[in-house]
Amino acid sequence: MSDTTTDGYEVLESEEAFRSRFTRIRVDTVRMPDGTVTDREIAEHMSAVGAVPLDADGNVVLLRQYRHAFGQHFLEVPAGKLDVEGEDTAEAMQRELAEEVQLTAGTLTHLTTFTNSAGWTTERTTVYLAEDLTPAPRPDDFVLEHEEADMEVLRIPLEEAIAMVHDGRIVDAKTVVGLLAVSSLQR
Repeated sequence: MSDTTTDGYEVLESEEAFRSRFTRIRVDTVRMPDGTVTDREIAEHMSAVGAVPLDADGNVVLLRQYRHAFGQHFLEVPAGKLDVEGEDTAEAMQRELAEEVQLTAGTLTHLTTFTNSAGWTTERTTVYLAEDLTPAPRPDDFVLEHEEADMEVLRIPLEEAIAMVHDGRIVDAKTVVGLLAVSSLQR
């Protein structure tokens, strides 16, 4: 059975190669517009949200969090998977802010939605600017565990955080995208 997609690419066959709690890997056999046939591995992964929380003093609230794929800590904006069925991205972001940094945003401004790596995954990340921050308790059903139990919350002046992007101290994609988007608004 074939499923014709856009731009002249035709999926001839699709087979699940792996499934885990958060990710499904499928291998698609695709006929290219020139008639050649090749396989493409696709990681189906739930999408995510992230926010650049900017406090009244011009500081960005960041997390220092361990990421096992690289075996090191990264500076990142608060973020999380869209893992609640039917949850709006803004609602999910408010939930993540409360869970990770115990804040709520009076104002959430959509900055962008980007594809994390269009060549191999279906994941998208929606990034917000979070302002008018006030303290918020963690949800009763949320428990810090695994890498989250080791997170450190930092407040860094916005201009310093942007400089950290440019000198390579901040390299996490959603954080880089969010900080540069906020930087462009400040000009």
